[in-house]
Amino acid sequence: MKSTDEMIKTGGLWGGLCNGISSEEKETDADVIVFGIPFDGNVSYRDGAKYAPAAIRETTVPIPPTTEYFEDLTGTKVVDLGDFCSEDYETLFSVVEQKVSELVKNQKFFTMIGGDHSVTIPVLSGINKAIDHEFGIIHIDAHFDLCDELCGSKVSHGCTERRAIEMDNVSSSENIFFIAIRSVEVDELNFIKENKINAINAVEFEMLGTSNVIKTVKDKMAHLQSIYLTVDIDCLDPAFSAGTGTPKFGGLTSRQLLNLLKGLFDLPIIGFDVVEVAPKLDSSMTSVYAAQRIITECWGHQMRKERTCK
Repeated sequence: MKSTDEMIKTGGLWGGLCNGISSEEKETDADVIVFGIPFDGNVSYRDGAKYAPAAIRETTVPIPPTTEYFEDLTGTKVVDLGDFCSEDYETLFSVVEQKVSELVKNQKFFTMIGGDHSVTIPVLSGINKAIDHEFGIIHIDAHFDLCDELCGSKVSHGCTERRAIEMDNVSSSENIFFIAIRSVEVDELNFIKENKINAINAVEFEMLGTSNVIKTVKDKMAHLQSIYLTVDIDCLDPAFSAGTGTPKFGGLTSRQLLNLLKGLFDLPIIGFDVVEVAPKLDSSMTSVYAAQRIITECWGHQMRKERTCK
């Protein structure tokens, strides 16, 4: 097996955020750890998500160290670990699991950039390995990703949350909250008929409104000490994010998603990811720019929360 160092390619950039932020900062001093997993070997349809970490970093060159709420992030220490790389998913998943476990044990807030949604599996495994209490998952996606297997694989991007439910510290499908769902496999239909799940589909989201969705999620998840947030870019309507492998008409608007994320950060979010961005499937790069904005605004939410708690 390759060592962790051998599997990492250098990351960096993040534009104006490098004012006071260095990729050479020690992890122990970091406010935010970010890393990429450029792997899309477990997709069931169109590939291309492996190019996302590099493409997203490239779009950060001109961004200022501020949020849309007119907050200055200068001085926030973001450490980019680079990319975990391997064509062999078992080797890759093992190393990512170990690294995430280390980050969580050290109480470091982190961001993962995928890759297809299967790369969330080792991240969740790492969290599960590091803690001794139940944790929750907020899954914002066009799909449940609850298949026991898809295209003959149990680690397909369509199996992410089915594998999560099998983890000791997730323990139940009720520890997951699904938001913006609008596509369901028959296997998943059978599962949700037999198991309790928390879900607000895209139709219900529109009817409830973002504020009510946030309240509903908070009410259900607030008892948990730790929550991981996973954002599949196809939660957005293709009008706002066309570059993804399995786009689904009728999704969230960019404004709805940004407002939703701000509200969810009132919960004990320990880390988050953005996955399924496929740059080559959209020449206008809508998904790439959406992902960049999601990441940096979420960093702002985390820093705001930390400042308030001090």
